[in-house]
Amino acid sequence: MAVIFFCCKGLSPLYSSSTNLPPQVYWVFLSPLFLLFYGFCFPIASIISLPFLAARMSATEIDTNVELWKMKRLIKNLEQARGNGTSMISLVLPPRSQISQTVKMLADEYGTASNIKSRVNRLSVLSAITSAQQRLKLYNKIPNNGLVVYCGTIITDEGKEKKVNIDFEPFKPINTSLYMCDNKFHVEALSELLESDNKFGFIIMDGNGSLFASLSGNTREILHKFSIELPKKHGRGGQSALRFARLREEKRHNYVRKVSEIATQVFITNDKVNVTGLILAGSADFKADLVKSDMLDQRLAAKVLKLVDVSYGGENGFNQAIDLSQEVLQNVKFMQEKKLISSYFDEISLDTGKTVYGVEDTLKALEMGAIETLIVWENLDISRLSLKIANGDIIFKNLTKEQELNKDNLLDPETNTEAEIVNRKPLLEWIAETYKDYGASLEFITNRSTEGSQFVRGFGGIGGILRYKLDVADLGGDDDDFYYDSD
Repeated sequence: MAVIFFCCKGLSPLYSSSTNLPPQVYWVFLSPLFLLFYGFCFPIASIISLPFLAARMSATEIDTNVELWKMKRLIKNLEQARGNGTSMISLVLPPRSQISQTVKMLADEYGTASNIKSRVNRLSVLSAITSAQQRLKLYNKIPNNGLVVYCGTIITDEGKEKKVNIDFEPFKPINTSLYMCDNKFHVEALSELLESDNKFGFIIMDGNGSLFASLSGNTREILHKFSIELPKKHGRGGQSALRFARLREEKRHNYVRKVSEIATQVFITNDKVNVTGLILAGSADFKADLVKSDMLDQRLAAKVLKLVDVSYGGENGFNQAIDLSQEVLQNVKFMQEKKLISSYFDEISLDTGKTVYGVEDTLKALEMGAIETLIVWENLDISRLSLKIANGDIIFKNLTKEQELNKDNLLDPETNTEAEIVNRKPLLEWIAETYKDYGASLEFITNRSTEGSQFVRGFGGIGGILRYKLDVADLGGDDDDFYYDSD
């Protein structure tokens, strides 16, 4: 665009106060040059930036995997924090709570805390309540998913006091209301959000109508429901009995068609299924007819996890279907993890050359834009160090805690003197912040499944599935930065 500006500036004498050409003629002269430049440069710019443009996502989009990992890390840090006395406040407000009521409650607590006999404890509690009040002033109303506030003074590993003030909106609705003043932060409400991070769809069908709902964690939502009157089966009609039977079958068929159409509208957004799995429940054969028919969208049919027989319809049937589907719902994430790692192992066994593992090789492939799916163990304990060497340049090292203790790993490669550590950041945090810039998708895994444990112990807990075949030997990774779990 800078070149276009200079071109326009150079042509500006065509239109000035001394010329008789009108502005329209000036733009007639200019526009062909602009189109020529645009047609020549834009394709080149597109080719250069294609790997990066493909990876750009709207800032408003939420990557669930990353949000989950950040939540787990926050919970872990908060659980380990301890303070003196009861100077640590945990405040959880569900959606549709009133800010004014919470402010009044904190004002009452401030008055009560003023009577604490211990001076040190009293000042700490009053300071924490004041911090919580200041945090609430930042909000005009409770966010859609609720609000979580943690304020207080904690004791660091060095024995020093440190003030902590955290407020945020959870990544999905929180239904718990909590106010607690203790010597630790209470994170039970956040832990419940992680128990089931998947969203499941439910269709409850019977002869009186259908209900469409979703379940995510402990949040249940009714998406749509309608009633219907179907003719009952009977033996009357004489010669018209066959006609009545055909009319009955036709209405049942139309009912199943209507359910299929609404299911597509409710559970498919932007041509993608918005639920992890689908549970079909009912007290008759409608749910089986729905699965067998070709009217149900094939994308939804592939997501059906279970058919459940329930005694009721409507919301009572929905609650009963949840109780009868617990085992299936708990195993979904486990199965997804097994499927992901199995596909990774399949690429290795077929020797396609489209896999990479180890810290250095994986990060080099990532920076090349070659990784399509980046697989990382959620507890990978590696730090990314920024080292300043003698000539002023910054180099990066990815080291475990044991490798950091070895001073040879912190030496300037040119002068063989110890480099200055400018910054230290967990490698997982760096990956979560930058993976989109390289056009990759990020998947966090555990070591609770057989495949996950094998990936962590045998491949160092980090690897990737590549977009194209890549010779790992050409990446030039340092074998010292790849480690195996000895277990």
